[in-house]
Amino acid sequence: MNQAVLSENLLINGKRVPALSGKTTTLINPATSEPLAIVAEAGAADVDAAVQNAHRAFRESAWLKLNSRERTRMLLRLATLLREHTEELGRLESQNVGKPINDARDEVGTAANCFEYYAGAINKIGGSTIPVAAPGVSLTFREPIGVCGLILPWNYPLVIAAWKIAPALAMGNTVVVKPAEQTPLTALRLAELALEAGIPAGVFNVVPGEGIPAGEALVRHPLVRKISFTGSTEIGRHVMRLAADDIKRVTLELGGKSANLVFADANFERAVSSAASSLLGNTGQDCCARSRLLVERSIYDKFVAQLLELFQKVKVGDPLDEKTEMGPLISLSHRERVCGYIESGRSEGAALLCGGNAPESAALAHGAYLNPTLFANVRPEMKLAQEEIFGPVLSVIPFETEAEAVAIANNSLYGLSGSIWTRDIERALRVARAVETGVMSINSGSSVHLEAPFGGVKHSGVGRELGLAALDHYSELKSVFIHTGN
Repeated sequence: MNQAVLSENLLINGKRVPALSGKTTTLINPATSEPLAIVAEAGAADVDAAVQNAHRAFRESAWLKLNSRERTRMLLRLATLLREHTEELGRLESQNVGKPINDARDEVGTAANCFEYYAGAINKIGGSTIPVAAPGVSLTFREPIGVCGLILPWNYPLVIAAWKIAPALAMGNTVVVKPAEQTPLTALRLAELALEAGIPAGVFNVVPGEGIPAGEALVRHPLVRKISFTGSTEIGRHVMRLAADDIKRVTLELGGKSANLVFADANFERAVSSAASSLLGNTGQDCCARSRLLVERSIYDKFVAQLLELFQKVKVGDPLDEKTEMGPLISLSHRERVCGYIESGRSEGAALLCGGNAPESAALAHGAYLNPTLFANVRPEMKLAQEEIFGPVLSVIPFETEAEAVAIANNSLYGLSGSIWTRDIERALRVARAVETGVMSINSGSSVHLEAPFGGVKHSGVGRELGLAALDHYSELKSVFIHTGN
């Protein structure tokens, strides 16, 4: 076997340990289809050990007793360590997920920003005093929940780990992290850096493994008080059902089929450029990807023609090549799934303008590559326009009126993100309010900001991550009444 193959164990109570069963799984580099790492595969017994240690750390260790300034310093130190290890973490993420190396480095910086943000929030989280109708006063306190089970997706392993871990730790909780079985490498390294930053053993545990048994064991465990899950809507439903048995708090960030609405008065060049980048980023493996492009009929043909030129210029290649703009999909099996949607689009009568095939380069022949794929003349009821593809496939749909655009945008089970392109501010606000989605951007292809709440409606999930709103989901609000009468 290749000597470069990594060997990774679980991280429980501050120590790297093999799975109790001895089971391992081999990770495959999606760019080469060669082995990348051999990782211990957690089972229910390993999850129990992690949860028990996290519970002990919450109840008995110095973590809960730390004052806000000490906890702030630890999270800031962790952010600093992330920046110091940017190249190491970036290469791990690039090889494990297939991200272009420049994107992977940027995501390390985003994770560091997240820990800095919540470090800054720690000593600003407080309760309030409330006048009540009885003789006395009511006080509220924000208190940690306890052990939080955090289940990560494979598309943004480090970034979404930070989204969940940073607010959980800021509130004084302990965590057991279950990374996606395909992409555990940066979560494991992050936990090691947390120990180096001074965060006590047992506070941050990582149990790589499959959804069954590891994920289910985490959701079912009676000592876990909160579950935060990012992944598919199908699995999210299952998580919600399992969590109901113990009345656990649940945050779900699920699928998306975001609409990108372009009106005729938009800044044409910016809208075209954004339509490409907001779909092709991370090879389309993004729940916020603007995979439904709605363009006003009067500019439709010109817009599609210019978009086609951009798609055909994208440099698909080795993720570790500094010039690469789009890497492979996560796996060959996922590419096969995406290609099934492409065939569906063809059979339903959509016009395939480019892509739908792997690059011809011999150097890329063994990876899970797929060229940027553009469909025109898509009808809103087509499978292409209704189901989450999670690949570099864009469906362009024409519309005539504002009302029709809103109706098409809302013709989806999902409601996560989206964009509106227009110079008419009244229209922009009307449409933003009318489209059923959790986050929306106007004249921008990005709607995710660390400082602002993020999450979906309908089948895209429940609860919010990021911003100060995330802290509500990692804390309990306790009300205490003080009687002052005779």
